[in-house]
Amino acid sequence: QVQLVESGGGLVQAGGSLRLSCAASGGTFSRYAMGWFRQAPGGEREFVAAITRNSGSSYYGDSVKGRFTISRDNAKNMVYLEMNSLKPEDTAVYYCAAAPRWAGGNLPGYDYWGQGTQVTVSS
Repeated sequence: QVQLVESGGGLVQAGGSLRLSCAASGGTFSRYAMGWFRQAPGGEREFVAAITRNSGSSYYGDSVKGRFTISRDNAKNMVYLEMNSLKPEDTAVYYCAAAPRWAGGNLPGYDYWGQGTQVTVSS
C-alpha cells in the first residue's frame, strides 16, 4: 500500500510559478510510474503529467505542455511538478498518483492517490 501526500499548493498571480511536491511512503517508490492530475470545481479529473519509474520518459497533457515539468527523486521518494506561466484556468485541486505499470494519462491505471493540494491562480 502506497501513501501519497501532496504539498506546495497556494494562491499565485497569473504568470507566476509554483512547485508541487508529493511524498510517497509505504511501498517501493521506484517500482511505480507517477502522475499528476487536476480537478477544477464541477469538472472531471484531468491528466497533467506522468513520469516513468526511472525518469527516462515524461508525458504531458496538451494544456500544460511547455509550461509544466514533472520530475522525481527515487532516493527521496518524491515526485515534483514545476508549474510556470500559470493561468487562471490552471486553478484546480492537484493530485499525485502512483501506477504499478506505465499508465500515462489513463486515470484508471493509477492505483494510489493523494488527497490533493489546491492551486488557485488569480487574474
